Amino acid sequence: MTFSEEIKQHALSLGFDACGICRARDSGEEARYMRWLSENCQAGMGYLERNVEKRLDPRELVEGAKSIISVALNYYPPHKQRGGVPRFAYYAYGKDYHEVMWDKLNRLFSFIQERYPGTTGRCFSDTAPVLERFWAAQAGIGFVGKNTLLIIPGKGSYFFLGEIILDRELDYDRPIEENCGECRRCLTSCPTNAIERPYWVNANKCISYQTIENKGEIAPEIVPNLRNNVYGCDICQLVCPYNREARPHDTPEFMPSDEFLSLDLKKLLEMDEEAYREVFRHSAVKRAKFSGLKRNVTAISKTRYK
Repeated sequence: MTFSEEIKQHALSLGFDACGICRARDSGEEARYMRWLSENCQAGMGYLERNVEKRLDPRELVEGAKSIISVALNYYPPHKQRGGVPRFAYYAYGKDYHEVMWDKLNRLFSFIQERYPGTTGRCFSDTAPVLERFWAAQAGIGFVGKNTLLIIPGKGSYFFLGEIILDRELDYDRPIEENCGECRRCLTSCPTNAIERPYWVNANKCISYQTIENKGEIAPEIVPNLRNNVYGCDICQLVCPYNREARPHDTPEFMPSDEFLSLDLKKLLEMDEEAYREVFRHSAVKRAKFSGLKRNVTAISKTRYK
């Protein structure tokens, strides 16, 4: 068994659902990425405009980088909110994924360093300028769909991604050939037309951006189309045929609490900051802050639930 195969097996033993490896190199995505920025598709996410050279070439981010190990961790929930209540995106059901991914990534990195002392590198999971979906596709884990999310054939797209960028040469996987084909369900199902064309999302129109990253008021043209999405949005994943094969995760940290699953419009409207901190103490929902969540609840209460 090669060391690369050992890494993949150990990743699976830690609970990751997929692992692949590719060479660290210039992504070749500069023209596309700069065009996306020039059309202001990043909306208010100014951090996407910084460190562009590091985002496009991981060798600028990690000194001596030679290999990128990409991993995926399932978050498709075994228990879901009941119908008719304000919806939270599946990824926010349990504990903040950053903490869970970091723990597993660091354990995988420690395994590598124990086997090959002196190996250096860094772990990432939505914490630095890394083209996560691009590198995961290059590592053969899955392919990037028309909704710009990574799709793993036979498993779907409900996955957190992470990377370890190393200064060691490894055996490299190849991108898979499967793709979305003629399917356009994500484009036609998005209520705000945020997926303006295949593989191109305008964050200004995206419900996830508007209800999480946006620190101001929700754009008035978006409010009527929020439906009952109070934090994030899964519509482009819910309609994806590949997600018919999604299977519930078994990661204890991602299990939703009974308190979370009991939330309804009345509870959210009446929720004060103390209750918010208690319910979402270790949750990714903290990203929107109390004021942002209340803004979202108020918005949908005036439209979906009027």
